[in-house]
Amino acid sequence: MSALLSTRALSKSFAGLRAVHEVDFDLEPGEIRALIGPNGAGKTTLVSMLIGRVAPTSGTIHFEGRDITRLPAHARVRLGMAYTFQITSVFARLDVAENVALAARRRLGGDRAAVARETAAVLERVGLAGHGDALAGDLSYGHQRLLELAMGLAQAPRLLILDEPTQGLAEGEIAAFRQLIRDVAADATVLLIEHNMGVVMALADRITVLDFGEVLAEGSPAGIHASAAVQAAYLGTGADA
Repeated sequence: MSALLSTRALSKSFAGLRAVHEVDFDLEPGEIRALIGPNGAGKTTLVSMLIGRVAPTSGTIHFEGRDITRLPAHARVRLGMAYTFQITSVFARLDVAENVALAARRRLGGDRAAVARETAAVLERVGLAGHGDALAGDLSYGHQRLLELAMGLAQAPRLLILDEPTQGLAEGEIAAFRQLIRDVAADATVLLIEHNMGVVMALADRITVLDFGEVLAEGSPAGIHASAAVQAAYLGTGADA
């Protein structure tokens, strides 16, 4: 099976400081992959290169066999990549439904009826059906995270990248989120950057561990959990159980 997304020798340095170093990464269609590692491991920099927010120093990125290394972020969205930020990026002064509608219009254009149907369906899917008229800025932080996820889903992406999506969610909301991601994975590939190891172990088909900007380990949840190197670098350092 050909990888949906792949990198080869992907590297990024900032003023001589090596943030990511020669990362080879292959994401298969339909899988849920978790990207974990200690703070400062290079996760955000790697993802920022994948989505086009940061240009690599060297190396390549391919999406569905196409070289997108120099493609701008908005063009990657059009190809089917969607990303939710670690810090919420909703439009605080617009209502919840309009936030989702803006995302839906990127795909559906000016068909108002189709946009309205998609908006309602996505809000229902993430558990925000009763909040459509609320200002996005008035939502709790956890609900803003769900709204951002809804905005990503409205684009019907082939690849959905989620950066710390459970941050700010209550325990019951996390359980619902886990089920939602399983449902999403029926239609899209998911790359999950997450510190909550309970979520990672419950959801991920495979896990990639970064440390000091390099791939430390990659494998099944059971294999990663049993890895002495991963225990020493990350799982034994107070990561959420």
